[in-house]
Amino acid sequence: MSHSILDLIGNTPLIKATSLIDNPDIILYLKLEGHNPGGSVKDRAAYNMIKSALDRGDIDQNSKLIEATSGNTGIALAMIAGVFKLNIELVMPENSTKERVQTMRAYGAEVTLTPADVGIEGARDYAEAKVINDGYVMLNQFANDDNWKAHYKTTGPEIWRDTGGKITHFVSSMGTTGTIMGTSTYLKEQSKNVQIVGVQPTDESRIPGIRKWPKEYLPKIFNPSKVDQVIEVSQEEATEMAKRLAKEEGVFSGMSSGGSVTAALKLAETIDNGVLVAIICDRGDRYLSSDLFL
Repeated sequence: MSHSILDLIGNTPLIKATSLIDNPDIILYLKLEGHNPGGSVKDRAAYNMIKSALDRGDIDQNSKLIEATSGNTGIALAMIAGVFKLNIELVMPENSTKERVQTMRAYGAEVTLTPADVGIEGARDYAEAKVINDGYVMLNQFANDDNWKAHYKTTGPEIWRDTGGKITHFVSSMGTTGTIMGTSTYLKEQSKNVQIVGVQPTDESRIPGIRKWPKEYLPKIFNPSKVDQVIEVSQEEATEMAKRLAKEEGVFSGMSSGGSVTAALKLAETIDNGVLVAIICDRGDRYLSSDLFL
């Protein structure tokens, strides 16, 4: 029996894709992170960042928390901050889907929308200014080791366990890079032969949750030595794959998940055999007000 909603974070299902790959010597597994209570992989990092900060005494119920987010991390932080009775302001671009904004507010967070034309970088600048000038505390998912350590402690061990140690390739979209950094660290400790594949958007593509950061905004937790290969996907490819996942696999997810699976299929074309695991980052219902599934 679970004693708290937080007990439901992690241990998400790993399912076998049934229609996407024709080669019988290649197995593609999908890690369904939308089954986390907040609906995305970000529940793991948000919980570890908040719980670790509380345990260290870095924050308490008098702290004014602030974080810039493109959506999923904000939802996770709003949910977990509410459980711990913490005050949090979440900052995101004004063109974020209304489902995300409404969900954060439902969990009790204050939501500030910044101009769309400055993107998530503008939201990060706004949050950092509030820390400097107004005494706010930022968990800073982009530079917080508790982000990637969440995946070292949970995501990596789950994948290793559920594939019986047979995984050959791990494929993950890269945003804050916490998922790929922590999972890579754990899997490489189990077998140096496991290949870690990161996913980035092609130039000019806009895929929520996947970024090719300008140098000055590159997440400080990112260590390129932990990624063996980077595959780029276009916005059109990610969108089409998200639709295919829903129609062919019954997996309802967002565009970043479409991106990771697109990369996994590109990878599959270059190998003869293997056991691939791709992260399905979230659920598709938080994109229904966008044009993703039109």
